[in-house]
Amino acid sequence: MKKTLVVVTLTLALTVGQGTRGRTPNRAVQDYGLPELHSIKTATLSPSYSCRPSGTGYENTALFLSDYSRQRNSPDLLFNGACGSQDFFEASTAGDDMALVADLGRGVDLENLSARLAFNLQNVASFSAYSAFAQAVPVQRKHTYAVLLNKSDIRGLFLLTVTKHIANQEVDLRYAVKEYQILDVKGQSPGFDWNKGNS
Repeated sequence: MKKTLVVVTLTLALTVGQGTRGRTPNRAVQDYGLPELHSIKTATLSPSYSCRPSGTGYENTALFLSDYSRQRNSPDLLFNGACGSQDFFEASTAGDDMALVADLGRGVDLENLSARLAFNLQNVASFSAYSAFAQAVPVQRKHTYAVLLNKSDIRGLFLLTVTKHIANQEVDLRYAVKEYQILDVKGQSPGFDWNKGNS
């Protein structure tokens, strides 16, 4: 009887332990420091990346949405611009990154902006209404932007509004993350090259 009770107790303990380990979403949030979705946060980036002493890394010039992107030194957004030139946002900072940014315009209310509206703010079937995503866009005060993350190991979408901007020195943001995933790539065609043509 005692032997049966010990076996049952051990089995229950193992089952409970496995049940806890099987909760992937909670574990992923803890391990990778993933951002909370649909919650407005603030950040200040300063100074612009290309208007600071070289060799100092990203420091405060970049926005990292997760612990994972910070550990990999792969910013989700970079505040850039050479001294005396126009500042701009970019999200592709290295390697095979293909992240894009769209300027949704001035006076767009971040509180009511959804993932769907980030791609078509007017919500109408018109080609002129679709958001124009680009590799980089100028920083403009009171403008709202959509950032589409497309990196080798991160996929996501976040929205931001510029609340303050001092050229080459500082930009204050309000932002909300709409989607953020750490990818487990199953396979990849070899030979990616930014400059190679086709035959």
